[in-house]
Amino acid sequence: MKIFVVVGTQEPFDRMVKTIDLWARNNSTHSIFAQISRTEYKPESIGFTDFISPELFDQHFNEADLIVSHAGMGTIISALRHSKPIIVMPRLASMHEHRNDHQLATAKSFEKLGYVQAVYSEEELFKALDSAERIEPAAKIGPGASTGLINTIKNFIDKS
Repeated sequence: MKIFVVVGTQEPFDRMVKTIDLWARNNSTHSIFAQISRTEYKPESIGFTDFISPELFDQHFNEADLIVSHAGMGTIISALRHSKPIIVMPRLASMHEHRNDHQLATAKSFEKLGYVQAVYSEEELFKALDSAERIEPAAKIGPGASTGLINTIKNFIDKS
Protein backbone atom coordinates (compact mmCIF):
# COMPACT_ATOMS: atom_id res chain seq x y z
CA MET A 1 0.00 0.00 0.00
CA LYS A 2 1.23 3.50 -0.87
CA ILE A 3 0.54 6.09 1.80
CA PHE A 4 0.97 9.83 1.30
CA VAL A 5 1.21 11.92 4.48
CA VAL A 6 0.42 15.65 4.33
CA VAL A 7 0.84 18.19 7.14
CA GLY A 8 0.39 21.34 5.05
CA THR A 9 2.71 24.31 4.90
CA GLN A 10 1.64 26.61 7.73
CA GLU A 11 2.56 24.70 10.86
CA PRO A 12 4.72 21.71 11.79
CA PHE A 13 2.93 18.63 13.12
CA ASP A 14 5.58 16.60 14.95
CA ARG A 15 3.06 14.46 16.85
CA MET A 16 1.51 13.05 13.68
CA VAL A 17 4.80 12.67 11.79
CA LYS A 18 6.48 10.89 14.73
CA THR A 19 3.50 8.54 15.18
CA ILE A 20 3.52 7.53 11.51
CA ASP A 21 7.28 7.06 11.56
CA LEU A 22 7.05 4.82 14.64
CA TRP A 23 4.25 2.80 12.99
CA ALA A 24 6.29 2.46 9.80
CA ARG A 25 9.19 0.82 11.68
CA ASN A 26 7.05 -2.29 12.15
CA ASN A 27 5.17 -2.04 8.85
CA SER A 28 7.86 -1.90 6.21
CA THR A 29 5.68 -3.51 3.55
CA HIS A 30 4.00 -0.13 3.02
CA SER A 31 5.53 2.66 0.95
CA ILE A 32 5.15 5.91 2.87
CA PHE A 33 6.13 9.39 1.73
CA ALA A 34 5.46 12.50 3.80
CA GLN A 35 5.39 16.26 3.34
CA ILE A 36 6.38 17.34 6.86
CA SER A 37 6.82 21.15 6.77
CA ARG A 38 9.23 22.60 9.36
CA THR A 39 8.89 19.76 11.84
CA GLU A 40 11.64 19.36 14.41
CA TYR A 41 11.24 15.58 14.32
CA LYS A 42 12.93 14.03 11.27
CA PRO A 43 11.55 10.61 10.32
CA GLU A 44 13.84 7.58 10.11
CA SER A 45 11.50 4.99 8.57
CA ILE A 46 9.68 6.94 5.85
CA GLY A 47 10.61 9.10 2.90
CA PHE A 48 9.93 12.79 3.41
CA THR A 49 10.40 16.34 2.25
CA ASP A 50 9.75 19.60 4.09
CA PHE A 51 7.94 21.25 1.21
CA ILE A 52 6.81 19.90 -2.14
CA SER A 53 6.08 21.37 -5.56
CA PRO A 54 2.48 21.22 -6.76
CA GLU A 55 3.50 18.78 -9.51
CA LEU A 56 5.23 16.39 -7.11
CA PHE A 57 2.36 16.74 -4.64
CA ASP A 58 -0.10 15.73 -7.38
CA GLN A 59 2.09 12.77 -8.35
CA HIS A 60 2.29 11.42 -4.78
CA PHE A 61 -1.39 12.13 -4.21
CA ASN A 62 -2.49 10.33 -7.39
CA GLU A 63 -0.27 7.30 -6.73
CA ALA A 64 -1.36 6.94 -3.10
CA ASP A 65 -3.77 4.27 -1.93
CA LEU A 66 -4.34 6.22 1.30
CA ILE A 67 -3.92 9.82 2.39
CA VAL A 68 -3.05 10.67 6.01
CA SER A 69 -3.39 14.35 6.79
CA HIS A 70 -3.90 17.12 9.26
CA ALA A 71 -7.52 18.27 9.13
CA GLY A 72 -6.85 20.81 6.40
CA MET A 73 -9.70 21.61 4.04
CA GLY A 74 -7.54 21.54 0.91
CA THR A 75 -6.35 17.99 1.47
CA ILE A 76 -9.78 16.74 2.54
CA ILE A 77 -11.44 18.25 -0.55
CA SER A 78 -8.70 16.81 -2.79
CA ALA A 79 -9.25 13.35 -1.30
CA LEU A 80 -12.99 13.64 -1.93
CA ARG A 81 -12.48 14.90 -5.49
CA HIS A 82 -10.12 12.02 -6.30
CA SER A 83 -12.01 9.36 -4.33
CA LYS A 84 -9.07 8.63 -2.01
CA PRO A 85 -9.55 7.17 1.46
CA ILE A 86 -8.26 9.62 4.04
CA ILE A 87 -7.36 9.56 7.72
CA VAL A 88 -7.33 13.00 9.31
CA MET A 89 -5.70 13.91 12.59
CA PRO A 90 -6.52 17.45 13.70
CA ARG A 91 -3.90 19.68 15.21
CA LEU A 92 -4.89 20.62 18.75
CA ALA A 93 -4.59 24.06 20.30
CA SER A 94 -4.14 22.46 23.74
CA MET A 95 -0.94 20.85 22.44
CA HIS A 96 0.24 24.15 20.88
CA GLU A 97 -0.10 22.68 17.38
CA HIS A 98 -2.37 25.49 16.22
CA ARG A 99 -3.83 28.80 17.40
CA ASN A 100 -7.35 27.39 17.87
CA ASP A 101 -9.31 24.16 17.42
CA HIS A 102 -10.85 24.78 14.01
CA GLN A 103 -9.18 21.58 12.74
CA LEU A 104 -10.91 19.63 15.51
CA ALA A 105 -14.26 21.04 14.38
CA THR A 106 -13.44 20.23 10.74
CA ALA A 107 -12.47 16.63 11.55
CA LYS A 108 -15.61 16.05 13.63
CA SER A 109 -17.90 17.54 10.97
CA PHE A 110 -16.42 15.56 8.08
CA GLU A 111 -16.31 12.39 10.21
CA LYS A 112 -20.00 12.79 11.07
CA LEU A 113 -20.79 13.04 7.34
CA GLY A 114 -18.79 9.86 6.66
CA TYR A 115 -16.23 11.64 4.45
CA VAL A 116 -13.10 10.94 6.51
CA GLN A 117 -11.80 8.62 9.17
CA ALA A 118 -10.83 10.99 11.96
CA VAL A 119 -8.37 10.11 14.71
CA TYR A 120 -7.71 12.22 17.78
CA SER A 121 -4.71 10.53 19.43
CA GLU A 122 -1.56 8.65 18.58
CA GLU A 123 -3.19 5.38 19.66
CA GLU A 124 -6.16 5.96 17.34
CA LEU A 125 -3.78 6.74 14.47
CA PHE A 126 -1.91 3.47 15.07
CA LYS A 127 -5.21 1.54 15.01
CA ALA A 128 -6.40 3.29 11.86
CA LEU A 129 -3.11 2.56 10.08
CA ASP A 130 -3.30 -1.08 11.20
CA SER A 131 -6.63 -1.37 9.39
CA ALA A 132 -5.77 0.94 6.48
CA GLU A 133 -6.65 -1.63 3.81
CA ARG A 134 -10.25 -1.61 5.02
CA ILE A 135 -10.74 2.18 4.84
CA GLU A 136 -13.07 3.02 1.97
CA PRO A 137 -13.08 6.34 0.16
CA ALA A 138 -16.15 8.54 0.45
CA ALA A 139 -18.25 9.18 -2.63
CA LYS A 140 -16.42 11.28 -5.19
CA ILE A 141 -17.37 14.94 -5.38
CA GLY A 142 -17.25 17.28 -8.35
CA PRO A 143 -15.02 20.31 -8.86
CA GLY A 144 -17.68 22.82 -7.84
CA ALA A 145 -20.70 23.36 -5.66
CA SER A 146 -23.68 21.05 -6.12
CA THR A 147 -26.78 22.24 -7.97
CA GLY A 148 -28.74 21.92 -4.73
CA LEU A 149 -26.34 24.23 -2.87
CA ILE A 150 -26.34 26.78 -5.69
CA ASN A 151 -30.16 26.79 -5.81
CA THR A 152 -30.39 27.18 -2.04
CA ILE A 153 -28.06 30.19 -2.15
CA LYS A 154 -29.96 31.70 -5.11
CA ASN A 155 -33.28 31.26 -3.28
CA PHE A 156 -31.85 32.88 -0.16
CA ILE A 157 -30.54 35.84 -2.15
CA ASP A 158 -33.82 36.21 -4.05
CA LYS A 159 -35.76 36.38 -0.78
CA SER A 160 -33.43 38.98 0.74
